[in-house]
Amino acid sequence: PPSPSWTKEETMAYWINAYNAFTVDLILQHYPVKSILDIDKGKLWDDAFIKIGENRFTLNNIENDILRKQYSDARIHFAINCASKSCPKLLNEAYTAEKLDEQLNAQAKNFVNDPSRNEIGVGKVSVSKIFDWYKEDFSKGGGVIEFLNQFSNTRIQSTAAISYLGYDWTLNE
Repeated sequence: PPSPSWTKEETMAYWINAYNAFTVDLILQHYPVKSILDIDKGKLWDDAFIKIGENRFTLNNIENDILRKQYSDARIHFAINCASKSCPKLLNEAYTAEKLDEQLNAQAKNFVNDPSRNEIGVGKVSVSKIFDWYKEDFSKGGGVIEFLNQFSNTRIQSTAAISYLGYDWTLNE
């Protein structure tokens, strides 16, 4: 488990890596499966199947109680992966304290500009349900449009209409 002497970046990278590793492991234990929602009737996020040290965690504990609550960084939504097609792509390396800010920025930029996950226009955007489900996280930085404009290749007008795309829970093989 993380040590109290670790830096914020070391601890955050640890929990992102743990979330992703345990999600991949869960899929491998149940493979072949069409969707992560097919595991435990879709209630897997509340199963305390993650043992770290003497403690047990759920995916929801790691995402909501640790990453979202302790770090208040909306970019984590593009770092953790739910093994579904509409999720951000899984980074092909571990998150590290030394590169965490760079890795989170790259993941956010890649996700925001991925036309299979978001449709970005100057006056209208159709974006991932992630931006709706976690609207409060994106509001801390001024709102969804302001957040998108930090990473989007297209400058979006502040008055742009926002709609949310459907979420494809099919396994992202």
